[in-house]
Amino acid sequence: MKKNLIILFLVFGPSLLAQETLPEVLTFREYLAYVKQFHPVARQAGLKLSMAEAELLRARGGFDPKIEVDYDRKAFKNTEYYDILNSTFKIPTWYGIELKANFEQNQGVYLNPERTVPEDGLFSAGISMDVGQGMFINQRMASLRNAKIYRDQSLAERDLMVNEVLYSAALAYFDWLKVYNEMIIYEGFLENSLERYRGITQNARMGEIPAIDTVEANISVQNRRLDLEQARVELIKERLDLSNFLWLGNNTPVELQPDIVPETSLLPLINNVLSLPQVIAPGVIPENHPRLRSLELGLRALEVNRRLMANRLLPEINLQYNFLTQEPDEFQRFYRENYKAGVRFAFPLFLRKERGDLKLANFRIQDAELDLKLRERQLENRIEAAFQELESYNLQLQLAEEMVENYSILLGAEERKMSFGESSLFLINTRENRLIEARLKQNEILNKFLYAKAGLFRSLGIVPATD
Repeated sequence: MKKNLIILFLVFGPSLLAQETLPEVLTFREYLAYVKQFHPVARQAGLKLSMAEAELLRARGGFDPKIEVDYDRKAFKNTEYYDILNSTFKIPTWYGIELKANFEQNQGVYLNPERTVPEDGLFSAGISMDVGQGMFINQRMASLRNAKIYRDQSLAERDLMVNEVLYSAALAYFDWLKVYNEMIIYEGFLENSLERYRGITQNARMGEIPAIDTVEANISVQNRRLDLEQARVELIKERLDLSNFLWLGNNTPVELQPDIVPETSLLPLINNVLSLPQVIAPGVIPENHPRLRSLELGLRALEVNRRLMANRLLPEINLQYNFLTQEPDEFQRFYRENYKAGVRFAFPLFLRKERGDLKLANFRIQDAELDLKLRERQLENRIEAAFQELESYNLQLQLAEEMVENYSILLGAEERKMSFGESSLFLINTRENRLIEARLKQNEILNKFLYAKAGLFRSLGIVPATD
């Protein structure tokens, strides 16, 4: 129910507030849940898996039983030249073996003698077997194995696509939060400047301070207003960038309303929302990383292709044997004198095409193995770099917090000294500017820290359970 209310608010905005109180904070978890469920790229990732399932279904079709009926008839000048009926039922099996049942019924004045069968037709049942090339692997087997690999590979590719879009969406949210925090900082200091300006104006009217001090106080107010207006413009821009990731179920884009604000207390929740592991060794790639899993599955597909190419170095030897009978019931007795058998043999003398295909298959495997090793090393370095960044930003956040606290103490002391007539507006503005810079620096470091968390999330290939 809560998610439905937030979707209504994202679309219709504050006009609904008069009817029902809706949450105005779009939390990071809810935001990622919308992206994962409705974003076009995330939905395309699901289609990729569906396409792989369709490919697997098509490959399994190579082992479907098959019925063939061939009927041919010719009549000319009241003479039946021939009337030929040949129907076959075939059952392909895994290891190059095909089971076959056949019925022939042929007649005619000019019928080819080899097609002569009993008047009621001839039944046959037999087997066709490849004992050379195609016995342990053939194109049909390879296609099915590759389709299964492709299905598993599509699962990994889907996770990668979802991980990538969630990473980009997270960066957009962090930028939105950064600019929102800047606006809050400027709003607070604008209020301080206005309060100070009102006090100085009143004191100047009473003759306690020079009137020129009101000009300096007014300049400070104008600077704060200018900074706030610039922050508001940036907030609009970031809000629009964030809206690129917000969609509804019917492929309708959503524009984020101005009254929606980000979650400001994000730091304690970020690990949980991004499903980052509590303990992980720096530089160690987690098991079943989708990038490496995809490459490993691709390598397995190349191995299947290499086996197929190696198998083509063998000669083609096909054996066929069929029992013949006039009555189907007689198959149980299997008269050995009634049969039809055959052998087909083929073998290229130089095997140049086959040897070339095998060499190419081996080279492709070597290339894939090198690529896998390279990607492993790159991921290790990225994870290590992310941990180093996080450790540094942790320290920087602590230092920035201490600086903000110290500048606040200095500003408070300067304001007390001014109340005793021992300071000036210039010194107060100077202290306040330093405090503003420290607050903005703290906010910038927080943004970089969140970026580093998202980078670790991307390097680990995580797909969080945001639903």
